Parts: sequence; C-alpha cells; structure tokens
Amino acid sequence: MADNATAMRDPIFYRWHALVDDIFQKYKQTLTPYSAQQLDFNGIRVASIEVNSQNSPRNQFSTYWQQSDINLTRGMDFAPRGNVFARVQHLQHQPFEYKIQVMNNGQPRQGTVRIFLSPKFDERGIPFVFNDQRKMMIELDRFEHNFQSKSNTITRRSRQSRLVIPFERVFRDLNDTSSAAGGLNEFNFCGCGWPEHMMIPKGNAEGMPATLFVMVSNGQDDRVTQDNPRGSANSCEPAALFCGVRDQKYPDARPMGFPFDRLGRPGVDTLRDFLTPNMFTQDVTIKFTNIVAPPGAASRSGGQGSQQQNRGGQQNKGGQQQKNRPRKLGDG
Repeated sequence: MADNATAMRDPIFYRWHALVDDIFQKYKQTLTPYSAQQLDFNGIRVASIEVNSQNSPRNQFSTYWQQSDINLTRGMDFAPRGNVFARVQHLQHQPFEYKIQVMNNGQPRQGTVRIFLSPKFDERGIPFVFNDQRKMMIELDRFEHNFQSKSNTITRRSRQSRLVIPFERVFRDLNDTSSAAGGLNEFNFCGCGWPEHMMIPKGNAEGMPATLFVMVSNGQDDRVTQDNPRGSANSCEPAALFCGVRDQKYPDARPMGFPFDRLGRPGVDTLRDFLTPNMFTQDVTIKFTNIVAPPGAASRSGGQGSQQQNRGGQQNKGGQQQKNRPRKLGDG
C-alpha cells in the first residue's frame, strides 16, 4: 500500500483509506467554517477558466487506454538473459492546458492559483450539495503567480502540475540510484508524486459532467518562512503539492485541501453559494474513448482506425526487428 503505483490494486487500501478519511473529516467538522472575508482576495476577480485539449472540444478532458512497457528484471527470482519487459495497459489522458483570466484592481501582487476538479452529479444524477461536493474535489494543480494591475492571462500546461510525476519516474529502475546526484535520499524523493497518467478520472463515452474550480488566494497569507530557504538541490522537478519540498517545510501555509477542508459557512448550500469574487467554476466533461495507444505514443493523434493500424504495422515488421526487441513475459 505504500506505493502509488500499486496501492489501488490492494483491496485493503480502500477500507484503510476510508477509515483515515472518516477520522480526519470528523475532526475537520469541529472547526469553524471559513468566512467569506477569509476566502476572498480583495481586488482580485477571476473572470474565466477554460481547458483546451488536443483534438478535443473546448472544456473537455479526453481519456483513453495507453500501452507501456515496464522492466521487471529486478523483480525476477532468476537470472534472465537480458531485460524482461511486461506490457501493461493503463489509463491515459490527452495533454491539455488551462487558460485563466484574472482581473487585478490593485497594485501588482502575488497570489496562489488553486485548481480543483469534481463530479457535478451524484450516483443518482442529482446535483451535489456543497458539503458533499467539497469532499469529492481533487486538486489538480497549485502554483504561485505574480499578478500585474488590470487584466492577466495565465496559460498553464497539464504537465506543469505540481501534483504529478511522469510515467518514467513512477516505474523506474530502482537499482539506478546513481542517476540522482544527491544519492539515495534524492533518488527516493524524485520517485514521490502522483502518477501523471492517473491525473484525470476515466469519465465515460458520453462525456461525464464535471466541475472545474479555480481560486486565487492571497500570496501573503499562503507564504511559508523556510528555515532552510535554499533547501536541497534536486535533479528532478519535485511534485511539491503531493510530497512537499525536500529538507523544507511544506510550501503552503494553508491546510491541505483548502478551501474545501472545512464545512461551508451558514447559507452555503451549493458550490455557487460558496463562491467569492476570486473564485470561478466552469462546467467541463470527461470523455473516454475506448482505443489503445501503442507504447511510445505520447498522445492520441488520430482515430481508432489509425491506432489499430499502428499496432498492426508493429506486429508485422520483418524478422530483424523481432530478433532485436526486448524479451517480454511469455517469450520462449
């Protein structure tokens, strides 16, 4: 259960996670809800947010299946002749970017941009009430931004998220600690993060309705004074939202999950009631396409037919490539 790459395949994971979540939620319910004044960032107004994804309509996240090869040699209890790879099929999403419009009616200042995603309806197809929907929010990204006076346009790519690490760092060679200049501690830290390919839920073929939420909070209230401002150098970009920063305090003075970590203030029945001017919500869909992209395909660039053709072409190439390819489980 300790590894993100395998935890969700362990049946006990869900019961254990639910138990910890329930205890934490009971504690959070004892805290005073945030007031509108605590949530607002005076002079900052979020005008819009949109999502643009390759080969997809605006405000649609697109998911599909991806095949990838994982080297299992280190886990074998025999000495294989060369590398042994397993080909796995996993969820993937099209790369996307956010475009956020923010108005600053004051002097230039720093704010923290917080982006969340949640389903719009419950299992009965009924819109969530706020105190249920807030528990469904997943944080996709959080980053600082210097806001100039008047209009600001922020463009942020999905791969810049401080939540995730790429597939190569999730399934890496655990013997290759020499790749980290800082030794074993740095090597272990660089393997911490939410897998990038699991960033967006699967959705469905019809397009699952969801709510995208963005907030700009006051950078002065978010700032943490570090005892070791320089921290430790890393050869990787840390997933700071998920793992913090090595040899430093967690880089956000707000509680994890802010602003959804407490009950709504009196009078808040829906997410719309919760909003202050420095927040914005956008209806989005998560559309799943049942195709399988071959290994090495960074994103789906064509329809189902082109992917099937690519796989067929790989399988029917000449014997020279067949001879030189890595061995996989099941090979003779």
